[in-house]
Amino acid sequence: MDNHTNHLDEEDNGYIKIDRYNEGKIAAVAHHYKDILGQLGEDPNREGLIKTPERVAKALQYLTHGYDLNPAEILRSAMFKEDYSQMVVVKDIEVFSMCEHHMLPFFGKAHIAYIPNGHIVGLSKIPRIVDAFARRLQVQERLTNEIRDCIQDTLMPAGVAVVIECKHLCMAMRGIQKQNSVTTTSAFTGEFAKDKTRAEFLRLITANLH
Repeated sequence: MDNHTNHLDEEDNGYIKIDRYNEGKIAAVAHHYKDILGQLGEDPNREGLIKTPERVAKALQYLTHGYDLNPAEILRSAMFKEDYSQMVVVKDIEVFSMCEHHMLPFFGKAHIAYIPNGHIVGLSKIPRIVDAFARRLQVQERLTNEIRDCIQDTLMPAGVAVVIECKHLCMAMRGIQKQNSVTTTSAFTGEFAKDKTRAEFLRLITANLH
């Protein structure tokens, strides 16, 4: 793969962000976006738009880089044997994705829990698999199931719970144009199919414990 690495100086949060782009794909997508700008009635050669096709191509490649990630491998990279069998909850995970129907963003929060069955996973890996699935063209329903299934199939816990709450710009900016609507999806396995366990999870994600 012909990759070019751009080092972006973003050290304010204690790290340097590194973006990697496939230059061949960037050029191909940018070429099409130059035509699209013209079809929309714009002049793609005016000063403010000259670099827009390339910027859009880079943004799209970043927003869909989840296709290059293996979520199961992310989990397996930090699995540890541990004799712990109580609920582990990671809530308020930021979600940013792209609706596959209109290629407009949807965004919100994911709340995830699992009940270990001999193994736990490094806590940072759960948000990472959320990103790995979200950074693709998605629908929220499939995103919810993919996260659930990945944790269940890889970690083999006693149960998994996933709740995602998102706002969809395809609803807010076009179509019905309802800016304040929120879509909630959920998926459960194992112990979370039981009312008592599921109710405990829902209580924990709605409680203000910070």
